[in-house]
Amino acid sequence: QVQLVESGGGLVQSGGSLQLSCAASGRSFSSYPMGWFRQRPGKEREFVASISRVDDNTLTSDSVRGRFTISRDNAKKMVYLQMSDLKSEDTATYYCAAGRTSAGPWTTPHYEAAYDYWGQGTQVTVSS
Repeated sequence: QVQLVESGGGLVQSGGSLQLSCAASGRSFSSYPMGWFRQRPGKEREFVASISRVDDNTLTSDSVRGRFTISRDNAKKMVYLQMSDLKSEDTATYYCAAGRTSAGPWTTPHYEAAYDYWGQGTQVTVSS
């Protein structure tokens, strides 16, 4: 079992930066691939970024590539999403998710079904 709590959301101006954090509790955090998803107003939840459980391979969606970076600190049981050059279309609730320990060591899942544990979300609002 993994419990996830996101923080760091808020209101930011267009072009600004924000770092989201996800604190995990439970055992064997380093055994889980981790991901960030978001749900924009009126839209379905979508993939943002993921990081593997070994060697920190990362994958980011086309819409945020070059602007968002995912990272993890296994010793602290934390996952981060560094967001820069924010745009109004980045306004969303952002969710942290933990995948499965059975995933391949370098796997970076990009679909919701690959994740078993979810946080409650943190709101990011980008004003233009």
